[in-house]
Amino acid sequence: MGYLLIVMILCFLTSTEGYKFYVGGKDGWVVNPSENYNHWAQRMRFQVNDTLFFKYKKGSDSVLLVTKEDYFACNTRNPIQSLTEGDSIFTFDRSGPFFFITGNADNCNKGQKLIVVVMAVRHKPPQQQQSPSPSSAVPVPTASPVSPPTSPVPRLAIRQSRRRAVRLHRSRNRARWE
Repeated sequence: MGYLLIVMILCFLTSTEGYKFYVGGKDGWVVNPSENYNHWAQRMRFQVNDTLFFKYKKGSDSVLLVTKEDYFACNTRNPIQSLTEGDSIFTFDRSGPFFFITGNADNCNKGQKLIVVVMAVRHKPPQQQQSPSPSSAVPVPTASPVSPPTSPVPRLAIRQSRRRAVRLHRSRNRARWE
């Protein structure tokens, strides 16, 4: 019983743990990064509880979470949230798009801004319980040809393969900047 409780707690803890992404990599949050911020973000897969690390000096820059409209207008006057303390961390608390700009409107117009789309949380559908059919049941013939049933194994293999690819990609990204 104790072993089962430990396994359940570990599963819960690992499901709420997120990854830390370094915006701008070694360059940090700058006007001219080595890779366009949005190009970088499109290559990543962000999930709820992941964090963004914005590397910059306090007093010389800031990061603003803004609306879509303010993002495209580089409007720094009405941020949803301001990160101003330098080397700031932002944690995703929901799925959907997030719009970040620098607190300097001129630098924003030069491209120091970022859109991140956080993937939706996917819950596993409940397993359907199939009642055992009686061994004396006789199959009923059908009028149309029946294709052989598809196996759930390929779908499972594809999902597992995707998960491995995302984990590998994240671990490479994380190792690259640590």
